[in-house]
Amino acid sequence: MRTALTLLFLLALGAMPGALLPQRSLNAPKVDDYIADHGWWGRLLDRMQFFDVYASFWFSAVYVLLFVSLVGCLLPRTWEYFRQMRAKPVLTPRNLSRMPHHASADTTATPQAVVERARRRLRGWRAVTAEEPGGVRTISAERGYLRETGNLVFHFSLLGLLVAFALGKMFGYEGQVIVQADGGQFCNSGVYNYDTFRPGLRVDGTQLNQFCVQVDDFEANYLHSGQAESFHADLRYQSGADLETDTWRPYPLQVNSPLRTAGDRVYLLGHGYTPLFTVTFPNGETRTGSTQWRPVNQVTLASEGATKFDPPNVPDAEQRRRAQLAITGLLAPTAVFRGELLDSAFPAANDPAVAIDVYRGDLGTDSGRGQSIFSIDPKMVQDGKLEKVARQNLKQGEELTLDDGTVIRFDGVRDWVSLQVSHDPTQVWVLVFAVLVILGLGVSLRIKRRRVWVRATPQEDGRTVVEVGGLARTDQAGYGEEFTGLARDLGVTGDLLAERDPRADKEES
Repeated sequence: MRTALTLLFLLALGAMPGALLPQRSLNAPKVDDYIADHGWWGRLLDRMQFFDVYASFWFSAVYVLLFVSLVGCLLPRTWEYFRQMRAKPVLTPRNLSRMPHHASADTTATPQAVVERARRRLRGWRAVTAEEPGGVRTISAERGYLRETGNLVFHFSLLGLLVAFALGKMFGYEGQVIVQADGGQFCNSGVYNYDTFRPGLRVDGTQLNQFCVQVDDFEANYLHSGQAESFHADLRYQSGADLETDTWRPYPLQVNSPLRTAGDRVYLLGHGYTPLFTVTFPNGETRTGSTQWRPVNQVTLASEGATKFDPPNVPDAEQRRRAQLAITGLLAPTAVFRGELLDSAFPAANDPAVAIDVYRGDLGTDSGRGQSIFSIDPKMVQDGKLEKVARQNLKQGEELTLDDGTVIRFDGVRDWVSLQVSHDPTQVWVLVFAVLVILGLGVSLRIKRRRVWVRATPQEDGRTVVEVGGLARTDQAGYGEEFTGLARDLGVTGDLLAERDPRADKEES
């Protein structure tokens, strides 16, 4: 048990970096920023896996050792507990005056009557009577076996909790996706539908639970300070037989009120804005772009991003690449200008505006390299393949005309929502074991294991000397009052002896 407690302390100590340091599984860019800001110290922490605490070798080692230690601790304790449950209470010690609790008195009742009275008073205790030479009658009683039951329930539940967590990490998965709040849809049919996806160790992404969601609308309420008060997304979803019949069911999705369907949970994490741009090319054709931009200020939701366009009706691939457009810059939901600089004063879209840079040339989208949807490839700018052709601030409805006659109009903003899909097949077992941990701990702390002995010794004058001794096996707190009441009910009102060292009492017993 000492080893298990030490490992449990180390597990709690090892989890602290996971709470104090950014974790790569939750926010990889923040981890990169931390390493860049802290130099050799950040690189050392990275090599020691402090940014992947819960997947690190040292945290896993402590986890496994704790598991093994608990098993090694519980098996002998369980066997000993069953032996104690079958055993009878120990016989009455010869010298009850050495017990931590003791009282004695004489009575005119016979030893048999005293013992019978004690048996009635000790109903609910595990008791055994015995006879000693000279007509002496004794009774030994013990109570509080549920204390060890609660202790075992607590430790077995803790063991089950560890197993459930481990299985959840193996067979669970978690993914995030951004969905436009204007009828945008997401289907849990494959990992490529996600923006980020973290599979369990035994999940390959080919057998995900099938369901679809559609975000029809989104509403956010803010306090005067700009702090978000509530997020509400009008959702429709289908799973199971609804997929075959194309039946959609409504659900009001809110923060901390996930949609539970097909064994998965869909959470509303947050939201942002998508700027709407309409580009009218020199030949008169138009293209509308609606790519989400990411917030760079979580208070005002000022956002950055890039909306990219291909020119229409250009069959030659080389010529098409040289005429691609990218609109980058800053989006302010509630615009405020500090000179020529645009900023956002409030997170709601009360007066949206953008400060944009327009690039023309090869965006590098056909290069075969991965590219963020929130930015352009800086290498293409450095190589001169992508050139900035305009910079301007635009409010909703305003236009910008490029040197070749291309017109860019800012049409406003649209909401997008960030959804998280979580699958944990052991979550019910985690809840059950967590409840049992609390119940077992409560029982083990509340119930006291205690013993009481009664000896009735006949005297030559026909009277009977009654002695009562008591011992709390684990903790004497609270037993003195119970013992006093028990002795009083047995007619023993003699002075209680002062408490002694429990270790000496156990040796004597």
